Amino acid sequence: MAIMALRADASKYFLGYVWWVLEPLLYVGVFFVVFNVILKSRTEDFLVFLMCGKLAFIWFSKSVFQASTSIVAAKGLIGKINAPKTLFPLALIQEGLYRQAAVFSLLFVVLYGYGYAPSASWIWLVPLLLVNYLMIVACSFLGACLVCMVRDFSLVISLGMTFLLFTSGIFWDVNDLADPQMTQLVLTVNPVAFILDCYRQILMYQTAPDALHLALLGAVFAALTAVMAVVMHRGSQFLALKALSS
Repeated sequence: MAIMALRADASKYFLGYVWWVLEPLLYVGVFFVVFNVILKSRTEDFLVFLMCGKLAFIWFSKSVFQASTSIVAAKGLIGKINAPKTLFPLALIQEGLYRQAAVFSLLFVVLYGYGYAPSASWIWLVPLLLVNYLMIVACSFLGACLVCMVRDFSLVISLGMTFLLFTSGIFWDVNDLADPQMTQLVLTVNPVAFILDCYRQILMYQTAPDALHLALLGAVFAALTAVMAVVMHRGSQFLALKALSS
């Protein structure tokens, strides 16, 4: 489903698959102009700093938002076959994963061009990407159930992504906060901020992230994913009826 959707989407546009990397680059370009050219950000290598945060955030926000409306959007198919309800958000999550592979490849090229050569610390990208993926799946399953039951949750999720955009340290470094306790609080209560900071610690500063914190997040999101998968399996008919009644 994901591959077919990607091919269909690419066929709509003249540039086709180029939009996989061009769209996130345009987002980065807009924020670079605002925060670096106009507001004169003092962050060193701000373009790389921004790309490490913004590109990872786009993967999370776009995947979760699209996957959250996937069951409702597929009500025509749901009315004809009894498919597992996890199938629909997972298909959109996989679309985002394939796109992000191309985006991260471009990020690595930019990092190398700015002098950030691969190092031993980059091995931490493996568990980090796994936790990032689990976070997307868990939030997508939860969002898909909520939107299926009450459509208004799609607006809440959209607003929540805007809130996270400005509070997760995408344009500013959470470690530059004047109060160290506030920094720790942000990293503790906002998993998105912690994940984005981990990308920068690994790719830009060649240091390992907080392994315990990362492992705890992985365990929490793995557990939430498993719970939501069971809930969606047992409540399959209920979710189908709610989707069809919209």
